[in-house]
Amino acid sequence: MTATAPVVERPRMNSIVFASCFGTIIEWYDFLIYATAATLVFNKAFFPTFDPLASTLAALGTYAVGFLARPLGGALFGHFGDRLGRKSMLVLTLFIMGIGTFCIGLLPTYASIGALAPIILVVLRLIQGIGLGGEWGGASLMVLEHAPADRRGFYASFVQIGFPIGLVLASLAFSLVTKLPEADFASYGWRIPFLVSIVLLAVGTFVRARVPETPVFERLKKRDGLSGNPVVEAVGKNTRTFLIAVGLKLSEVSWVYMLTVFVVGYATTQLGLPKRMMLDAVIYAAICELISLPLFGWLSDKIGRRPLFILGALFTIAFAFPLFWMLESRSVALIFAAVMIAMNFGHGMMFGPESAYFPELFGSRVRYSGASFGFQVSAALGGGFSPLIATAMVGYFGGTAGVSIMMIILALITLAAALAARETRGDPLD
Repeated sequence: MTATAPVVERPRMNSIVFASCFGTIIEWYDFLIYATAATLVFNKAFFPTFDPLASTLAALGTYAVGFLARPLGGALFGHFGDRLGRKSMLVLTLFIMGIGTFCIGLLPTYASIGALAPIILVVLRLIQGIGLGGEWGGASLMVLEHAPADRRGFYASFVQIGFPIGLVLASLAFSLVTKLPEADFASYGWRIPFLVSIVLLAVGTFVRARVPETPVFERLKKRDGLSGNPVVEAVGKNTRTFLIAVGLKLSEVSWVYMLTVFVVGYATTQLGLPKRMMLDAVIYAAICELISLPLFGWLSDKIGRRPLFILGALFTIAFAFPLFWMLESRSVALIFAAVMIAMNFGHGMMFGPESAYFPELFGSRVRYSGASFGFQVSAALGGGFSPLIATAMVGYFGGTAGVSIMMIILALITLAAALAARETRGDPLD
Protein backbone atom coordinates (compact mmCIF):
# COMPACT_ATOMS: atom_id res chain seq x y z
CA MET A 1 0.00 0.00 0.00
CA THR A 2 1.39 3.43 -0.95
CA ALA A 3 1.98 5.92 1.83
CA THR A 4 0.17 9.21 1.46
CA ALA A 5 2.50 12.19 1.36
CA PRO A 6 1.74 14.87 3.93
CA VAL A 7 0.61 18.21 2.56
CA VAL A 8 3.41 20.75 2.77
CA GLU A 9 2.24 24.27 3.59
CA ARG A 10 2.75 26.74 0.75
CA PRO A 11 5.18 29.09 2.59
CA ARG A 12 7.36 26.12 3.51
CA MET A 13 7.10 24.72 -0.01
CA ASN A 14 8.12 28.08 -1.44
CA SER A 15 11.16 28.24 0.84
CA ILE A 16 12.22 24.74 -0.25
CA VAL A 17 11.86 25.70 -3.91
CA PHE A 18 13.83 28.91 -3.33
CA ALA A 19 16.68 27.11 -1.56
CA SER A 20 16.98 24.50 -4.29
CA CYS A 21 16.70 27.04 -7.10
CA PHE A 22 19.16 29.51 -5.55
CA GLY A 23 21.82 26.89 -5.07
CA THR A 24 21.31 25.61 -8.61
CA ILE A 25 21.75 29.16 -9.94
CA ILE A 26 25.14 29.32 -8.26
CA GLU A 27 26.15 25.90 -9.53
CA TRP A 28 25.25 26.73 -13.13
CA TYR A 29 26.84 30.17 -12.94
CA ASP A 30 30.08 28.54 -11.81
CA PHE A 31 29.94 25.89 -14.52
CA LEU A 32 28.92 28.20 -17.37
CA ILE A 33 31.41 31.01 -16.84
CA TYR A 34 34.01 28.40 -17.69
CA ALA A 35 32.24 27.69 -21.00
CA THR A 36 32.33 31.37 -21.96
CA ALA A 37 35.94 31.77 -20.83
CA ALA A 38 36.95 28.69 -22.83
CA THR A 39 35.78 30.29 -26.07
CA LEU A 40 36.97 33.84 -25.35
CA VAL A 41 40.23 33.69 -23.37
CA PHE A 42 41.47 30.25 -22.27
CA ASN A 43 42.80 29.40 -25.72
CA LYS A 44 45.27 32.29 -25.43
CA ALA A 45 45.86 32.21 -21.66
CA PHE A 46 46.55 28.50 -21.27
CA PHE A 47 47.32 27.17 -24.79
CA PRO A 48 49.24 29.98 -26.54
CA THR A 49 51.75 27.70 -28.30
CA PHE A 50 49.07 26.18 -30.59
CA ASP A 51 47.68 27.63 -33.81
CA PRO A 52 44.27 29.37 -33.38
CA LEU A 53 42.09 26.37 -34.27
CA ALA A 54 44.16 23.94 -32.21
CA SER A 55 44.21 26.24 -29.18
CA THR A 56 40.41 26.67 -29.39
CA LEU A 57 39.98 22.90 -29.58
CA ALA A 58 42.33 22.46 -26.60
CA ALA A 59 40.37 25.01 -24.56
CA LEU A 60 37.09 23.29 -25.45
CA GLY A 61 38.74 20.00 -24.52
CA THR A 62 39.28 21.22 -20.95
CA TYR A 63 35.65 22.38 -21.02
CA ALA A 64 34.63 18.84 -22.01
CA VAL A 65 36.59 17.39 -19.08
CA GLY A 66 34.07 18.92 -16.70
CA PHE A 67 31.34 16.97 -18.42
CA LEU A 68 33.28 13.73 -18.16
CA ALA A 69 33.49 14.27 -14.39
CA ARG A 70 29.75 14.84 -14.05
CA PRO A 71 28.76 11.13 -14.17
CA LEU A 72 31.30 10.47 -11.42
CA GLY A 73 29.66 13.17 -9.31
CA GLY A 74 26.21 11.83 -10.16
CA ALA A 75 27.17 8.30 -9.09
CA LEU A 76 29.11 9.39 -5.98
CA PHE A 77 26.57 11.82 -4.56
CA GLY A 78 23.68 9.71 -5.82
CA HIS A 79 24.96 6.82 -3.70
CA PHE A 80 25.22 8.91 -0.55
CA GLY A 81 22.01 10.81 -1.35
CA ASP A 82 20.11 7.52 -1.41
CA ARG A 83 21.95 6.23 1.66
CA LEU A 84 22.27 9.30 3.91
CA GLY A 85 19.66 11.74 2.62
CA ARG A 86 19.10 14.47 0.07
CA LYS A 87 19.77 17.51 2.26
CA SER A 88 23.40 16.86 3.22
CA MET A 89 24.38 16.39 -0.42
CA LEU A 90 22.87 19.77 -1.34
CA VAL A 91 25.32 21.69 0.83
CA LEU A 92 28.37 19.52 0.07
CA THR A 93 28.03 19.71 -3.74
CA LEU A 94 27.59 23.47 -3.61
CA PHE A 95 30.76 23.86 -1.54
CA ILE A 96 32.86 21.66 -3.84
CA MET A 97 31.69 23.51 -6.93
CA GLY A 98 32.28 26.96 -5.44
CA ILE A 99 35.80 26.28 -4.24
CA GLY A 100 36.82 24.84 -7.62
CA THR A 101 35.48 27.92 -9.43
CA PHE A 102 37.17 30.38 -7.07
CA CYS A 103 40.53 28.66 -7.53
CA ILE A 104 40.27 28.95 -11.33
CA GLY A 105 40.07 32.72 -10.83
CA LEU A 106 43.40 32.60 -8.95
CA LEU A 107 45.19 30.27 -11.41
CA PRO A 108 48.39 31.61 -13.05
CA THR A 109 48.47 31.42 -16.85
CA TYR A 110 50.81 29.54 -19.18
CA ALA A 111 53.05 32.61 -19.38
CA SER A 112 53.67 32.42 -15.62
CA ILE A 113 54.07 28.71 -14.83
CA GLY A 114 54.18 26.99 -18.22
CA ALA A 115 52.60 23.59 -18.79
CA LEU A 116 51.57 23.34 -15.14
CA ALA A 117 48.86 25.94 -15.78
CA PRO A 118 46.67 23.87 -18.15
CA ILE A 119 47.23 20.77 -15.97
CA ILE A 120 45.88 22.54 -12.87
CA LEU A 121 43.07 23.99 -14.99
CA VAL A 122 41.99 20.47 -15.95
CA VAL A 123 42.06 19.34 -12.29
CA LEU A 124 39.91 22.28 -11.20
CA ARG A 125 37.51 21.62 -14.06
CA LEU A 126 37.22 18.02 -12.86
CA ILE A 127 36.32 19.30 -9.39
CA GLN A 128 33.67 21.56 -10.92
CA GLY A 129 32.20 18.66 -12.86
CA ILE A 130 32.05 16.34 -9.84
CA GLY A 131 30.25 19.01 -7.81
CA LEU A 132 27.70 19.79 -10.50
CA GLY A 133 27.20 16.08 -11.22
CA GLY A 134 25.77 15.51 -7.76
CA GLU A 135 23.97 18.82 -7.30
CA TRP A 136 21.11 18.56 -9.79
CA GLY A 137 19.70 15.30 -8.43
CA GLY A 138 19.65 16.53 -4.85
CA ALA A 139 18.00 19.84 -5.74
CA SER A 140 15.38 18.10 -7.89
CA LEU A 141 14.51 15.50 -5.26
CA MET A 142 14.34 18.09 -2.51
CA VAL A 143 11.52 19.85 -4.38
CA LEU A 144 9.86 16.81 -5.97
CA GLU A 145 9.56 14.81 -2.75
CA HIS A 146 7.96 17.74 -0.93
CA ALA A 147 5.59 18.85 -3.71
CA PRO A 148 1.88 17.94 -4.02
CA ALA A 149 1.33 15.16 -6.56
CA ASP A 150 -0.67 17.26 -9.03
CA ARG A 151 1.93 20.06 -9.14
CA ARG A 152 5.23 18.20 -9.11
CA GLY A 153 6.10 19.19 -12.67
CA PHE A 154 5.45 22.87 -11.99
CA TYR A 155 7.35 23.09 -8.70
CA ALA A 156 10.29 20.99 -9.91
CA SER A 157 10.65 23.18 -13.02
CA PHE A 158 11.89 25.98 -10.78
CA VAL A 159 15.02 23.91 -10.13
CA GLN A 160 15.61 24.11 -13.89
CA ILE A 161 15.35 27.91 -13.79
CA GLY A 162 18.76 27.82 -12.15
CA PHE A 163 20.23 27.11 -15.59
CA PRO A 164 18.94 30.19 -17.48
CA ILE A 165 19.53 32.49 -14.50
CA GLY A 166 23.05 31.11 -14.10
CA LEU A 167 23.52 31.54 -17.85
CA VAL A 168 22.29 35.14 -17.72
CA LEU A 169 24.58 35.94 -14.78
CA ALA A 170 27.56 34.26 -16.47
CA SER A 171 26.90 36.08 -19.76
CA LEU A 172 26.36 39.42 -18.02
CA ALA A 173 29.54 38.98 -16.04
CA PHE A 174 31.54 38.45 -19.20
CA SER A 175 29.66 41.19 -21.07
CA LEU A 176 30.81 43.60 -18.39
CA VAL A 177 34.42 42.52 -18.22
CA THR A 178 34.78 42.40 -22.02
CA LYS A 179 34.19 46.18 -21.96
CA LEU A 180 37.64 46.51 -20.42
CA PRO A 181 40.57 47.24 -22.72
CA GLU A 182 41.75 44.02 -24.41
CA ALA A 183 45.00 43.92 -22.43
CA ASP A 184 43.21 44.38 -19.09
CA PHE A 185 40.63 41.72 -19.95
CA ALA A 186 43.39 39.25 -20.89
CA SER A 187 45.44 39.92 -17.73
CA TYR A 188 42.85 40.16 -14.95
CA GLY A 189 39.36 40.94 -16.30
CA TRP A 190 38.41 37.34 -17.07
CA ARG A 191 39.20 36.35 -13.49
CA ILE A 192 36.56 38.59 -11.90
CA PRO A 193 33.51 36.38 -12.73
CA PHE A 194 35.29 33.41 -11.13
CA LEU A 195 36.34 35.25 -7.99
CA VAL A 196 32.93 36.76 -7.17
CA SER A 197 31.47 33.25 -6.97
CA ILE A 198 32.85 32.95 -3.43
CA VAL A 199 30.22 35.46 -2.23
CA LEU A 200 27.44 33.49 -3.92
CA LEU A 201 28.79 30.33 -2.30
CA ALA A 202 28.52 31.79 1.20
CA VAL A 203 24.93 32.92 0.67
CA GLY A 204 23.91 29.65 -1.00
CA THR A 205 25.36 27.52 1.79
CA PHE A 206 23.43 29.51 4.40
CA VAL A 207 20.15 29.18 2.48
CA ARG A 208 20.46 25.46 1.78
CA ALA A 209 21.47 24.53 5.33
CA ARG A 210 17.99 25.58 6.51
CA VAL A 211 15.88 23.21 4.37
CA PRO A 212 14.40 20.01 5.90
CA GLU A 213 14.97 16.45 4.69
CA THR A 214 12.30 15.13 2.32
CA PRO A 215 9.34 13.18 3.79
CA VAL A 216 9.77 10.45 1.15
CA PHE A 217 13.33 9.72 2.30
CA GLU A 218 12.33 9.90 5.98
CA ARG A 219 9.60 7.30 5.41
CA LEU A 220 11.99 5.10 3.42
CA LYS A 221 14.55 5.27 6.22
CA LYS A 222 11.93 4.61 8.90
CA ARG A 223 10.79 1.37 7.27
CA ASP A 224 14.41 0.29 6.71
CA GLY A 225 14.01 0.38 2.92
CA LEU A 226 17.38 1.94 2.02
CA SER A 227 19.37 0.31 -0.77
CA GLY A 228 22.74 -1.20 0.07
CA ASN A 229 24.25 -0.18 -3.28
CA PRO A 230 21.86 2.25 -4.99
CA VAL A 231 24.00 2.98 -8.08
CA VAL A 232 24.37 -0.72 -8.94
CA GLU A 233 20.68 -1.27 -8.25
CA ALA A 234 19.66 1.74 -10.36
CA VAL A 235 21.69 0.64 -13.38
CA GLY A 236 21.72 -3.15 -12.99
CA LYS A 237 18.11 -3.76 -11.99
CA ASN A 238 16.63 -0.80 -13.87
CA THR A 239 18.76 -0.97 -17.01
CA ARG A 240 15.97 -0.16 -19.46
CA THR A 241 14.84 2.86 -17.43
CA PHE A 242 18.42 4.05 -17.06
CA LEU A 243 19.05 3.87 -20.82
CA ILE A 244 15.78 5.68 -21.51
CA ALA A 245 16.87 8.48 -19.15
CA VAL A 246 20.20 8.80 -21.00
CA GLY A 247 18.40 8.94 -24.36
CA LEU A 248 15.83 11.47 -23.18
CA LYS A 249 18.54 13.92 -22.13
CA LEU A 250 20.82 13.55 -25.15
CA SER A 251 19.26 15.94 -27.67
CA GLU A 252 18.34 18.70 -25.24
CA VAL A 253 21.75 18.90 -23.58
CA SER A 254 23.63 18.78 -26.91
CA TRP A 255 21.36 21.47 -28.34
CA VAL A 256 21.77 23.97 -25.50
CA TYR A 257 25.57 23.69 -25.36
CA MET A 258 25.75 24.02 -29.11
CA LEU A 259 23.87 27.31 -28.72
CA THR A 260 25.82 28.66 -25.75
CA VAL A 261 29.31 27.44 -26.69
CA PHE A 262 29.71 26.39 -30.32
CA VAL A 263 27.35 28.96 -31.89
CA VAL A 264 28.98 31.82 -29.97
CA GLY A 265 32.44 30.68 -31.05
CA TYR A 266 31.38 29.97 -34.65
CA ALA A 267 29.57 33.30 -35.07
CA THR A 268 32.47 35.34 -33.72
CA THR A 269 35.38 33.52 -35.38
CA GLN A 270 33.87 32.27 -38.66
CA LEU A 271 31.16 34.85 -39.37
CA GLY A 272 32.94 37.84 -37.82
CA LEU A 273 29.98 38.82 -35.64
CA PRO A 274 30.58 40.87 -32.47
CA LYS A 275 31.12 38.87 -29.28
CA ARG A 276 28.87 41.17 -27.29
CA MET A 277 25.98 40.75 -29.72
CA MET A 278 26.13 36.96 -29.53
CA LEU A 279 26.33 37.02 -25.74
CA ASP A 280 23.32 39.35 -25.68
CA ALA A 281 21.36 36.94 -27.89
CA VAL A 282 22.08 34.14 -25.44
CA ILE A 283 21.06 36.36 -22.52
CA TYR A 284 17.70 37.24 -24.09
CA ALA A 285 17.06 33.60 -24.94
CA ALA A 286 17.80 32.59 -21.34
CA ILE A 287 15.53 35.34 -19.98
CA CYS A 288 12.68 33.93 -22.07
CA GLU A 289 13.28 30.56 -20.39
CA LEU A 290 12.43 32.11 -17.03
CA ILE A 291 8.86 32.03 -18.32
CA SER A 292 8.94 29.02 -20.64
CA LEU A 293 10.45 26.53 -18.16
CA PRO A 294 7.70 26.90 -15.51
CA LEU A 295 5.16 26.97 -18.34
CA PHE A 296 6.40 23.65 -19.71
CA GLY A 297 6.59 22.27 -16.15
CA TRP A 298 2.97 23.31 -15.56
CA LEU A 299 1.98 21.86 -18.93
CA SER A 300 3.61 18.54 -18.01
CA ASP A 301 1.22 18.34 -15.03
CA LYS A 302 -1.70 18.74 -17.44
CA ILE A 303 -0.79 16.60 -20.48
CA GLY A 304 2.15 14.56 -19.17
CA ARG A 305 5.96 14.66 -19.36
CA ARG A 306 6.37 12.34 -22.33
CA PRO A 307 4.53 14.41 -24.99
CA LEU A 308 6.80 17.40 -24.37
CA PHE A 309 9.90 15.31 -25.05
CA ILE A 310 8.38 14.05 -28.29
CA LEU A 311 7.52 17.58 -29.42
CA GLY A 312 10.94 18.93 -28.38
CA ALA A 313 12.78 16.27 -30.37
CA LEU A 314 10.61 16.91 -33.44
CA PHE A 315 11.30 20.65 -33.19
CA THR A 316 15.06 20.06 -33.08
CA ILE A 317 14.90 17.90 -36.19
CA ALA A 318 12.95 20.59 -38.04
CA PHE A 319 15.15 23.53 -36.87
CA ALA A 320 18.64 22.03 -37.19
CA PHE A 321 19.29 23.57 -40.62
CA PRO A 322 17.24 26.82 -40.32
CA LEU A 323 19.22 27.73 -37.18
CA PHE A 324 22.44 28.17 -39.17
CA TRP A 325 20.69 29.73 -42.15
CA MET A 326 19.40 32.47 -39.84
CA LEU A 327 22.84 32.95 -38.26
CA GLU A 328 24.56 33.20 -41.64
CA SER A 329 22.13 35.92 -42.74
CA ARG A 330 24.08 38.25 -40.39
CA SER A 331 20.78 39.99 -39.66
CA VAL A 332 20.65 41.02 -36.01
CA ALA A 333 16.88 40.40 -35.82
CA LEU A 334 17.14 36.92 -37.39
CA ILE A 335 20.11 35.97 -35.21
CA PHE A 336 18.32 36.96 -32.00
CA ALA A 337 15.15 35.19 -33.16
CA ALA A 338 17.10 32.03 -34.06
CA VAL A 339 18.83 31.76 -30.68
CA MET A 340 15.68 32.57 -28.69
CA ILE A 341 13.46 30.12 -30.59
CA ALA A 342 16.09 27.38 -30.54
CA MET A 343 16.77 27.77 -26.82
CA ASN A 344 13.16 27.73 -25.67
CA PHE A 345 11.79 24.95 -27.87
CA GLY A 346 14.81 22.75 -28.55
CA HIS A 347 15.95 22.96 -24.93
CA GLY A 348 13.26 24.42 -22.66
CA MET A 349 10.41 22.19 -23.79
CA MET A 350 12.31 19.11 -22.58
CA PHE A 351 14.41 20.71 -19.84
CA GLY A 352 11.38 22.18 -18.00
CA PRO A 353 9.73 18.87 -17.02
CA GLU A 354 13.04 17.01 -16.67
CA SER A 355 13.47 17.70 -12.97
CA ALA A 356 10.22 15.85 -12.29
CA TYR A 357 10.34 13.24 -15.05
CA PHE A 358 13.78 11.75 -14.47
CA PRO A 359 13.39 11.10 -10.70
CA GLU A 360 9.83 9.83 -11.22
CA LEU A 361 11.15 7.13 -13.57
CA PHE A 362 13.01 5.53 -10.64
CA GLY A 363 11.82 4.12 -7.31
CA SER A 364 12.52 5.95 -4.05
CA ARG A 365 15.33 3.51 -3.05
CA VAL A 366 17.49 4.52 -6.01
CA ARG A 367 15.92 7.77 -7.19
CA TYR A 368 18.90 10.04 -6.50
CA SER A 369 21.37 7.61 -8.09
CA GLY A 370 19.27 6.68 -11.11
CA ALA A 371 18.17 10.19 -12.02
CA SER A 372 21.56 11.81 -11.37
CA PHE A 373 23.70 9.19 -13.07
CA GLY A 374 21.44 8.91 -16.12
CA PHE A 375 21.21 12.70 -16.43
CA GLN A 376 24.97 13.19 -16.10
CA VAL A 377 26.04 10.34 -18.40
CA SER A 378 23.97 11.91 -21.16
CA ALA A 379 25.28 15.39 -20.29
CA ALA A 380 28.84 14.10 -20.61
CA LEU A 381 28.16 12.52 -24.01
CA GLY A 382 26.04 15.31 -25.48
CA GLY A 383 27.05 18.51 -23.73
CA GLY A 384 30.74 17.76 -23.37
CA PHE A 385 31.53 16.52 -26.84
CA SER A 386 29.03 18.21 -29.16
CA PRO A 387 30.69 21.67 -29.22
CA LEU A 388 34.11 20.04 -29.59
CA ILE A 389 33.00 17.77 -32.45
CA ALA A 390 31.10 20.60 -34.15
CA THR A 391 34.13 22.91 -34.01
CA ALA A 392 36.34 20.19 -35.50
CA MET A 393 33.77 19.46 -38.22
CA VAL A 394 33.55 23.10 -39.28
CA GLY A 395 37.34 23.33 -39.37
CA TYR A 396 37.58 20.20 -41.52
CA PHE A 397 34.56 20.55 -43.82
CA GLY A 398 34.29 24.36 -43.86
CA GLY A 399 30.51 24.45 -43.28
CA THR A 400 27.76 23.62 -40.79
CA ALA A 401 25.78 20.98 -42.73
CA GLY A 402 27.51 18.18 -40.82
CA VAL A 403 26.71 19.90 -37.52
CA SER A 404 23.00 20.06 -38.41
CA ILE A 405 22.96 16.39 -39.40
CA MET A 406 24.64 15.49 -36.08
CA MET A 407 21.93 17.36 -34.15
CA ILE A 408 19.19 15.59 -36.12
CA ILE A 409 20.69 12.18 -35.30
CA LEU A 410 20.84 13.03 -31.59
CA ALA A 411 17.23 14.25 -31.70
CA LEU A 412 16.15 10.96 -33.29
CA ILE A 413 17.75 9.10 -30.37
CA THR A 414 15.79 11.24 -27.90
CA LEU A 415 12.60 10.72 -29.90
CA ALA A 416 13.09 6.95 -29.75
CA ALA A 417 13.69 7.13 -25.97
CA ALA A 418 10.55 9.23 -25.47
CA LEU A 419 8.45 6.77 -27.46
CA ALA A 420 9.83 3.91 -25.34
CA ALA A 421 9.40 5.73 -22.01
CA ARG A 422 6.40 5.42 -19.72
CA GLU A 423 4.34 8.38 -18.54
CA THR A 424 4.87 9.24 -14.84
CA ARG A 425 2.47 12.15 -14.27
CA GLY A 426 0.51 11.47 -11.08
CA ASP A 427 2.40 8.28 -10.17
CA PRO A 428 3.05 7.79 -6.40
CA LEU A 429 6.62 8.53 -5.28
CA ASP A 430 6.86 5.89 -2.54
